[in-house]
Amino acid sequence: MSKPVRVRFAPSPTGPLHIGGVRTALFNYLFAKKHGGVFYLRIEDTDQNRYVAGAEDYIFEALDWLGISPSETVGKNEKFGPYRQSERKTMYGEYAQQLIASGHAYYAFDSNESLDNLRKEQEAIGQTFIYNWHNRERLDNSLVISPEETAQRLSAGEAFVVRFKTPVNETLAIKDIIRGDISINTNVLDDKVLFKSDGMPTYHLANIVDDHLMETSHVIRGEEWLPSMPLHVLLYRAFGWEAPEFAHLPLLLKPIGNGKLSKRDGDKLGFPVFPLEWKSAEGVSSGYREQGYFPEAVINFLALLGWNDGTEKELFSLDELVAAFDLNRIHKAGAKFDPEKNKWFNHQYLQLQENHTLAETFSKELTEKGIVYSIEKVEKIVGLVKERANFVSEFWSLCDYFFKAPTAYDEKAVKNWKEETPVLLEQLIVVLHDITDFTSLTIENTVKEWMAAQEIGMGKIMQPFRLSLVGALKGPHLFDIAELIGKAETIARLQKAIQTL
Repeated sequence: MSKPVRVRFAPSPTGPLHIGGVRTALFNYLFAKKHGGVFYLRIEDTDQNRYVAGAEDYIFEALDWLGISPSETVGKNEKFGPYRQSERKTMYGEYAQQLIASGHAYYAFDSNESLDNLRKEQEAIGQTFIYNWHNRERLDNSLVISPEETAQRLSAGEAFVVRFKTPVNETLAIKDIIRGDISINTNVLDDKVLFKSDGMPTYHLANIVDDHLMETSHVIRGEEWLPSMPLHVLLYRAFGWEAPEFAHLPLLLKPIGNGKLSKRDGDKLGFPVFPLEWKSAEGVSSGYREQGYFPEAVINFLALLGWNDGTEKELFSLDELVAAFDLNRIHKAGAKFDPEKNKWFNHQYLQLQENHTLAETFSKELTEKGIVYSIEKVEKIVGLVKERANFVSEFWSLCDYFFKAPTAYDEKAVKNWKEETPVLLEQLIVVLHDITDFTSLTIENTVKEWMAAQEIGMGKIMQPFRLSLVGALKGPHLFDIAELIGKAETIARLQKAIQTL
């Protein structure tokens, strides 16, 4: 690499950050860290009509939650500030003028109405109107009118745009790290608008100027920007600047069907497409954080959407991702989004969590339910059930019987309740009552010794015993349950089952 690595994530604050945008930020972050470079964030808010209050704060909060915050951004290490494009707008006009002066751009005075009429005329004969080399010298612009008339119309305050003058009859050779070599005939390109009479640049001009001034070495962005790459390369050339290297990431695709992943897919299939919850006039959209995902799990599954390290390994810490990341291992094809695989990742990370940490989170839910239990016992319970859970929010449904006696009994299990069962359970109660060290191992050994001495089959005791404590034939080791709910509660539940069933 000829210059230090500086990469950026440049979102527009027009709403919540889509999970596809998060992946773009992640890949930039990983690339920067891998090469000892800088990952910075620039807010591209030149389109004030689409600005949404709260969206900028949302972006920063999301990246902070995920652990991939930029090292330079608004209000933080502003080496090349400001980092909001709206605060840089005075400079863009100068660069537009520079392109006009060098013959690479021109003023266009065409009204929206006249352009709409041209489009309709072309559509009527089955063609598409493109403002380009083919017709630009027949339209209302400074390539046609004299410099004096151009200056006069500008002085009069007439509305205008500045358009890029695309070269004619040139085969443009460009390179993308992921896509390889690309060639394009410049005659198929249109003369894009770079600057408007309201003093605001379009994305194309502001993006190029800022990337150059902020010394961006690599532009790593979504595939949807690939059609803009020829223009951007031409703009760098027009300014006489060295272009950064480009890498266009594959799309995130719908779980079912074809096309790009959208919020509608998440709503339909019940999974989030935003990192954090987003509230708007249309309602509340859930986020990965609010649904109980660990940020490490989100990072891990996003990293493997369109990239792998060439092995079968699936679980990576952030540091491991940094060490393994390579732009050359990103796939060209779109990556299908798999919500169930996302849950699998969260399950793996839940298993890696300390029981004490999980217990503290779960205890908040118990407190809300009015249940007071020692953190030590909650920790033990969590350790028994977490293997069956994808989320901490599932703990209650997996272990509610630890905190309250069953009020109903599984119908299928009740069929195993025989005529002699109450008598056997009454005898079991006596055995349990005499145990002084009411711990799982002691309870198990004592009960099994009693059954062996009385020649009682395992099924005659174990199934109704579990049914009495849990209300169903489910849950972890039976004697662990008995220990944690205690002797008095164990006996009380057996007595209730005898009376009820």
